[in-house]
Order: sequence, then structure tokens, then C-alpha cells
Amino acid sequence: MEPINITQDNFQREVLDAKGPVLVDFWAAWCQPCQMLSPLVDEIAGEVPGLKVGKVNIDEQPDLAARFDIMSIPCLIVFRDGKAVNQSIGVVPKDTILNLVK
Repeated sequence: MEPINITQDNFQREVLDAKGPVLVDFWAAWCQPCQMLSPLVDEIAGEVPGLKVGKVNIDEQPDLAARFDIMSIPCLIVFRDGKAVNQSIGVVPKDTILNLVK
């Protein structure tokens, strides 16, 4: 499954109200580390059953970035039952991301 583009308009429905875990990648087009991490996030979206994956472009969604105090990107946050339960900042290996969502 392809990652979902998360916006202020669909955040409640796609992330907070979701059944099961949701991995959200906060990123920006100008961010080189974000570009390095993005393919791993895309792979995981297609490999992990029951995991929803979304991406938030912080330049297009500054209110969401501020809501979660995103100061450094890329930033991955795992949500379960509407709550942020795990977080990772920077480029990390695929196995680290998989451990975040377990």
C-alpha cells in the first residue's frame, strides 16, 4: 500500500481514528536526509500487514508540525489508538523503523 498524504483535513480520520498502528513521516522536499529515508518508509508501507503509513510535508502542513513539536526532520512518529507512542529523528536503518512499529 502506498503511503497516504496526511493533511490537517484528514489527520483526524487517517491517524487519530485509525484502527491499528500508523507510522507518520514528517518531511520536507528540500531535506536531503528526508529523501534518503523516504524509500525505506515506502518499502515498509508495502511490507507490514496492518500498518498504515502516512507522510506529512511540514512546509505544506506547518500546523501539524507545530502540533507535534517537530524541530528536526525527518521525524517518524508511531500512533496507536490516537496517541503518539514511539518516535525517531533522523535517518535510521529499516530495522530500527520496523522496531518502532512493533
